[in-house]
Amino acid sequence: MGKALLFKLKESLVSVLPVTAIVLIISFTPLVNLTGKETVAFCVAAVLLIVGIGLFNLGADLAMTPMGEHVGSGLTKSKKIAILIAVCFFMGVLITIAEPDLSVLANQVKDIMPGKGEVSRWILILTVGLGVGVFLVLAVLKIIFRKDLSALLLFFYMMLFAVCALLAESGKYNLLPLSFDSGGVTTGPITVPFIMALGVGIASTIGGRNATENSFGLIALCSIGPIIAVMVLSLTTKGSLDAYNTDIYAIENYLGANMGSLIVHKIKDVVLALGLVAVFFLILQFAILKLPKQKLIQIGIGIGYTFVGLVIFLVAVEFGFMPIGYKIGSQIAKHNRVVPVIFGFILGMTVVLAEPAVHVLNKQVEDVTGGGVKKIEMLVALSLAVGVSIGLSLIRMTFKFSILYYLIPGYLISLGLSFFVPKIYTGIAFDSGGVASGPLTSSFILPLVIGACGTVWGNGSIYNLAFGVVAMVAMTPLITIQALGFKAVMREKMRAKITMRRILAADDEQIIYFG
Repeated sequence: MGKALLFKLKESLVSVLPVTAIVLIISFTPLVNLTGKETVAFCVAAVLLIVGIGLFNLGADLAMTPMGEHVGSGLTKSKKIAILIAVCFFMGVLITIAEPDLSVLANQVKDIMPGKGEVSRWILILTVGLGVGVFLVLAVLKIIFRKDLSALLLFFYMMLFAVCALLAESGKYNLLPLSFDSGGVTTGPITVPFIMALGVGIASTIGGRNATENSFGLIALCSIGPIIAVMVLSLTTKGSLDAYNTDIYAIENYLGANMGSLIVHKIKDVVLALGLVAVFFLILQFAILKLPKQKLIQIGIGIGYTFVGLVIFLVAVEFGFMPIGYKIGSQIAKHNRVVPVIFGFILGMTVVLAEPAVHVLNKQVEDVTGGGVKKIEMLVALSLAVGVSIGLSLIRMTFKFSILYYLIPGYLISLGLSFFVPKIYTGIAFDSGGVASGPLTSSFILPLVIGACGTVWGNGSIYNLAFGVVAMVAMTPLITIQALGFKAVMREKMRAKITMRRILAADDEQIIYFG
C-alpha cells in the first residue's frame, strides 16, 4: 500500500508542477502582480493539491473502480434488467452528487438558481444528478442491447440542440453556456472511475465480439443528460443575469479564521456525498453482490483514501486556485487581446495533466485496448485539445460572439467522424471530452476567464461570454481523439496496400508449391 501511495504522489507531483511553475513564473513578470500572501497561499494550495490528487487516485483504484465493476458484472449476472436499471439510475444520481467539480460550479452560480443559499446550490446539483441517472440507464441499455453509439449520440445531440432552441426563444439565451458547462463538470474524478468500470463490468459479463468497444461511451451519454436538464431548469432561474457576484473570488474569504469553517464545510459535503454512495453500495452488497470480506475491506480503505483526498483537494482549489485564477485573468486582460489567448493555450495544455480523472481514463483505455491506444498518445492529444479550447474561449470572450458558433460545427464534425473511425475510438473520444473538463477547469480556468471577461466587458457579460469554457474543454477532445482513430485506420490501409504490392511483385521462384 505504501509503494502504491508513493507512486500516486509522484504521479500527482508531475501533474501539478507544470501549472504551479507557469503561475509562479508569470507572477514575476509585469503581466501579473500577486501579493506575498497570495503567492504563499497558492504554493501551499499546490502542495495540498498534490497530496489530495495522490490520495484520491489511490482511493479510486481501491474503491470506485472495483465498485463499478462489481455492480456492473454482479447485477448483469443476475439477469434482472429491471433491478439493474433501477440501481444504475440511483447510483448515477448519488455518484454525481459526490462530484467535486459540480459542487464548485454550483457555488459559482447559485445566486440565479431557484431557492435561496444552499437550497439553490442543491437544486442545481440534484437536477444534474437526475440528468446523469436517466442517461446512465440509457447507456447501460445501449450495452445490453448492443446499440450503435454513433447513432445514439446523433439522436440525442439533435434533441439537445432542439431544447437549446427553446431556451434561446424563451429569452434565457445567456444561460446556454452554463447549461453546456454542466455537462462538462459532471464527469469528474468520482464519476469517471465508477461509470467506466460499470461499463466494463457489464460489457465483459455480456461478452460478444464487440465487448471492448461496448464498454466505452457511458461517459459520453452521461454528459448529455445534465445539459438538457439544466436547460430546462434555466427556464425557472431568478434574478438578473446582467450582474455576476465576483466577491466569491476574494482570497480573504478563505484565509485566517475562515479557513477552519471552509475545512468543516468541505468535510460535511464530502461525508454526505460519499456516505450516500457507500450506504447504497452496502445495501447492494447484502442484497445481491455478496462480495468476500477481504474485497469489502479493500473498498472501505479506498473510500477512506478518497474521502481524505477529496477534502484536501477541494480545500486547496477553493482557497488557493480559484482566487488566484480570477486575479490572473483580470490582470492579463488589461494588456492586450493576444496575451490572454496565448496564456490560456499554454495553461490549458498543462492544466489537463492535473485532472485526476484523465489519468484514470488513460489507464483504463490502455488496459482495455491492450496497449493499442497508448497513455502518452492520449495525454498529448488531450493536452493539445484543451489548450486550443481555452484559447478559442478567450477569443470568443474578446470578440463577443455566441458559443454556438463553436459548438454546432464542433459537434457536427465530431459526430461526422464517428461514422468513419473504429467505434472504440468514438467511445474513447466522447468519454475523453467529459473527463478533460474536471475540477481544475471549473475551479481555476473558469475563474481565470471570468476575471478576464470582467476586466474587458464588466460583470454584466460574464454569464454569456465567460461561461462555456468548460463546454469547450469537453468538446475539442472529441475531434482530436477521433483524429487519432482516423490516422490509425489510414495507417492500416497503407500497410495493407504495401503488403499486397509486395506479394504481387514477388518472383514465382519465391513461391513454394506443395505437391
